[in-house]
Amino acid sequence: MDRFFIRGGKKLSGSIRVHGAKNAVLPLLAASILTDDPVVLTDVPDLKDIRAMMEILEKLGCRCTFGDGTVQVRSHTLQNGDMPEKLCKQIRSSVFLLGPLLSRLRNAQVPYPGGCEIGLRPIDLHLKGLKTLGVEIEESGGKIFCDGRNMHAGDVYLDYPSVGATENVMMASVLLQGVTTIHNAAREPEILDLQRFINKMGGSVKGAGTQVIRIEGVEKLHGITYHPIPDRIVAGTLLSAAAITGGDILLKGARSGDMVPVIAKLREMGCDVRRDDKGLALRAPQKLHAVGEIQTQPHPGFPTDMQSQMVSLCTLAEGCSLVTENVFENRFTHVGDLNAMGAKIRISGRTAIIRGVGSLAGGHVTARDLRGGAALVLAALAAKGVSVVDRVEYIDRGYEKMEEMLLTLGADVMRIQ
Repeated sequence: MDRFFIRGGKKLSGSIRVHGAKNAVLPLLAASILTDDPVVLTDVPDLKDIRAMMEILEKLGCRCTFGDGTVQVRSHTLQNGDMPEKLCKQIRSSVFLLGPLLSRLRNAQVPYPGGCEIGLRPIDLHLKGLKTLGVEIEESGGKIFCDGRNMHAGDVYLDYPSVGATENVMMASVLLQGVTTIHNAAREPEILDLQRFINKMGGSVKGAGTQVIRIEGVEKLHGITYHPIPDRIVAGTLLSAAAITGGDILLKGARSGDMVPVIAKLREMGCDVRRDDKGLALRAPQKLHAVGEIQTQPHPGFPTDMQSQMVSLCTLAEGCSLVTENVFENRFTHVGDLNAMGAKIRISGRTAIIRGVGSLAGGHVTARDLRGGAALVLAALAAKGVSVVDRVEYIDRGYEKMEEMLLTLGADVMRIQ
């Protein structure tokens, strides 16, 4: 298992381009099977989750190629909707295939998906939404069997604005005759990107980015070449890396409109964040200020995927900060490692109470999930001395060659096998 060897204390500076968003590309790969025609996605990061999703598609009979940031999917050879258990246990995003498989084949079989251990993340909202569209669902032996022979358009109400459930219902209904309406839909930028993708294929989806999405069924979709949105979480992590090291960086291609809550909190901490035609620039203050409170919420609230990184920043900020996790119940697993590096963090229920310290000390720490691992890297970049971050396979799930990105910006980091 790979690890990062990091010598802290280097200010990050320079410019770097932000790659395409993992959380956009994964549902786009799933949606690519809605047509028999070839679908091409560009600016795709080479990540384990994306490779796993492509392998699942190939097991289902599709033909996939990946090179130089470009993925091509040909699904005219799609054979069945029985998803492979081993691969589906590796990534939670395998559940995105339920909707498009039902749309194409009217049947799907999926084991309960895996992923980072950051909480229960039940898929009951996905299943409830599909049932509203007439899908008959049975659960047996750790598998979910979906029969879509009687599928129809309908009004779907989500009890919680789940991103995955919203995307699954969108993809399941795009080829159904009639109009499907999703109420209390998720509003994340990746939802809007999926709408653009489907509509460019010839679909008719309106309302993404609002709480009500309307899908008018069409008879057929066609192939396209599509460029997904840049990764707002990678962008936020790199901005945070510059902030925690006292640096000055430019992120080419980053979209400030997708990152309003993160930018607001970075500014609250004293960072100068500017937008121009090239992207987003950040200049860190001499000393970070404590942030009064961060509450993670569904978009447009503060994203849960940036909570761990902000906790790392707060460890070095003057004063006391409060960070409350409202989305996942198990997303403070990195706190013990931060405290071992000299941080002063106390967990009370779903809230981290963080009292800023003068400095952190290098240490030997372990990533236990994707974003928590990124947070430990940030702490190591700012710490005095040398740190080793184990289990970077978690980090590789969301950041393409993170060590190379950080090296480009002047960090002293090396991957060790």
